Amino acid sequence: SPPLVVLLLSLLGLAAAGKLLVVPVDGSHWLSMREVVDMLQQKGHEMVVLAPEVTMRIKPSKNFVMKMYSVPYTQDDLKKEFQAFFHFSFEQGSFLERFVKAYQGIKRITNFGVSSCGHLLQNKELIRNLEESNFDAVLTDPVLLCGAILAKHLSLPAVYFLRGIPCGLDFEATQCPRPPSYVPRGFTQLTDRMTFFQRMKNLLHDIPDTFLCDFAFEPYSKLASEFLQQDVTVQDLLSQGSVWLLRSEFVLEYPRPLMPNIIPIGGLNCAHKELSQ
Repeated sequence: SPPLVVLLLSLLGLAAAGKLLVVPVDGSHWLSMREVVDMLQQKGHEMVVLAPEVTMRIKPSKNFVMKMYSVPYTQDDLKKEFQAFFHFSFEQGSFLERFVKAYQGIKRITNFGVSSCGHLLQNKELIRNLEESNFDAVLTDPVLLCGAILAKHLSLPAVYFLRGIPCGLDFEATQCPRPPSYVPRGFTQLTDRMTFFQRMKNLLHDIPDTFLCDFAFEPYSKLASEFLQQDVTVQDLLSQGSVWLLRSEFVLEYPRPLMPNIIPIGGLNCAHKELSQ
């Protein structure tokens, strides 16, 4: 009978709903992820957002449960460091000048991220609560690796929602081809059509990239190894991603190979409103 069909479909909808632990990255990263979190909640999924007490954009909402943890910095400290980090993005200069500024900016943001993550992992009561919450998966932005560490600790599938990771770590973690003859590196201002000498220049840019990532991401490796009580590398953490939701658009990006678990969802880059006439 129709009422029975409706009842069965309702039960099916309940069975299909999941419980997701969301570990976001503050700023514009969260503005993009928040739209996805809201949509998933509307589809019946239970969303739990894990965030530090001091944030710029991550605020409570009726669409998700918010769990917070203390951090050793203030709102003014956070605002100051974010402004300093993004200021260099709009400056001109030689490759060396931009590299030094990038080094300084990434180092400051890394210190904040590692400090915040360390306080989260030391919060035994909160970690115990997460262990007992029976989540189905972790949705996180792997540009900061705290969500990946939690996914490994909780033995949960990790869904990565990202624009990209410096130094091509996302390529390495997914074993995706990245030939320097065709894929331009950051700061080179090259395209996917290069002369022989431009390709040589592109190849040489992998050297400082490796240096940048050593100091930017290795602190997470040390943090994860201590917390998980086993030797863990950055690539170990990233390679556990079950699904990579890639916020890139090949109209603006360069075409490149994709692995089966990489899904491009280009165009979803920030919360937006319809423009007036």
